Amino acid sequence: MHGPTPPLPLPTDRLRFAMPPMHESMDDERRHRQERLAGALRLFGRLGFEDGASGHITARDPEYSDCFWVNPFGMPFKHVTVSDLVMANQDGQVIQGSYHVNQAAFTVHAQVHAARPDVVAVAHCHSVHGRALSALGDLLDPITQESCAFYEDHALYDSYTGVAVDADEGRRIASALGTGKALVLRNHGLLTVGDSVDAAAWWFVSMERSSQVQLTAQAAGRPILIDHKQAVATREQLGGDLVAWINYQPLWQDISRSEPDLLS
Repeated sequence: MHGPTPPLPLPTDRLRFAMPPMHESMDDERRHRQERLAGALRLFGRLGFEDGASGHITARDPEYSDCFWVNPFGMPFKHVTVSDLVMANQDGQVIQGSYHVNQAAFTVHAQVHAARPDVVAVAHCHSVHGRALSALGDLLDPITQESCAFYEDHALYDSYTGVAVDADEGRRIASALGTGKALVLRNHGLLTVGDSVDAAAWWFVSMERSSQVQLTAQAAGRPILIDHKQAVATREQLGGDLVAWINYQPLWQDISRSEPDLLS
């Protein structure tokens, strides 16, 4: 005997699937970037990426393309709200907000933004595993699906000259990044970029986790590399900023629902 006929599948147009929103005005786009920036900072604080006053995420203003929103200097990531954010020009001068910005970090970010007009956001923190990888002067190897997203799309800045405080150093870092999505700053940490705050934040989270996996695998034995052809194919599937945006949405939903005061 046959059981009852199962219900028909729902039409796919009735299923929800989030995609990057389109905004009708500059003000709406600015507010969206500010909310995502405050959320990413909260998330980075929760994940332990903050180290003292070090670490920044910058987001290009949609109207004034040479101005950038950034976290206030010295404020804990976990406490940042939209109204706390600061807008500074390319020289690091505050033009909106009530707080200072970290001039050393902002100098690097400003030069990366200047060299990469396609980039909306830049993330850099002194995370534990990113610093450990950088101390070895290593890149990420294609040893997992996640690390393949960075395969031949990240670089090493093979120098350390102390705290970066001048534009020339920022330009050298931007040059080392090239057209890639991420950079290992030797003896320093990680830097990622994206065409949205969500993408840049996801690449940083994924790069930090991939660094942890690589260091753990190397400590346990000799990791097996994914071959070049498969690594490239995997990067083509998973290495785009749209995929990064999609991967980031569960983190955004979690932080925005659990800490809605970040929007204030």
